Amino acid sequence: MSLDRSVLAFAGIMVLLSVVLTAFVSPLFVWLTVFVGLNMLQSAFTGFCPAAMIFRKLGVKPGCAF
Repeated sequence: MSLDRSVLAFAGIMVLLSVVLTAFVSPLFVWLTVFVGLNMLQSAFTGFCPAAMIFRKLGVKPGCAF
């Protein structure tokens, strides 16, 4: 799996996890969804993605975007 797909999969998992936590634990977990969404938006414009940096250090092969 490339770095791009790993980052997208991680973002999707985090969004789904935050929805489940919001529904079953506390409505305040909606802020996790907001954080993930804002991070995805800023990385689209700046190219800076902390998750991509972490996955790169873990040895995930590079993709086109990151």
